[in-house]
Amino acid sequence: MNILWDFDGTIFDTYPVYTKIMKQIIERDIPEEVIYDRLKISFGEAFQSFAFTEAQEKLFIAKAGQVSAGDFKPYEGVEGVLAAANLNVIMTHNHREFVLNALRHHGLENYFIDMVTSEDGFPRKPDPASYEYLNRRYSINLAIGDRLIDIIPAEKIGIKTCLFQNRERGADFYLNHYRDFFDAVHLE
Repeated sequence: MNILWDFDGTIFDTYPVYTKIMKQIIERDIPEEVIYDRLKISFGEAFQSFAFTEAQEKLFIAKAGQVSAGDFKPYEGVEGVLAAANLNVIMTHNHREFVLNALRHHGLENYFIDMVTSEDGFPRKPDPASYEYLNRRYSINLAIGDRLIDIIPAEKIGIKTCLFQNRERGADFYLNHYRDFFDAVHLE
């Protein structure tokens, strides 16, 4: 099985850290749960929902870039799925060095043969261009993400999809824990 992975919220539980950073920047009292929910849709959605100025967006991005790789934890059981796959690639809007630091810190770097990041010049998800590129190179069988924006590009080009910790309609498979991966995902 050849798997295309999203990074934030799929391989690593990054949203609690991002939520705390955003809470520090927001100038009014908004519950962390509300911030978290907006971030899970997209960073753009959160910025818009909380009326971030351009300066606040830049501050958020700068603070997020200063987070230690050890502050992000991989989801329990993800390494078993990575090890069982024939190959793994990442498509993320995050920065390459940031992703590599987190992967290295947790001993996961060698599971991935390629990644597309914000520096590679592809349009942002849900545009399928980056998925098409990775699929042409590696014949992807499954795309795993935590948001609809992660699976829409895969659907557009005929790749099976799996939503992680998200039950929104539209995926081929749904998964709450990676320990259940092999029972939940069946590719022919």
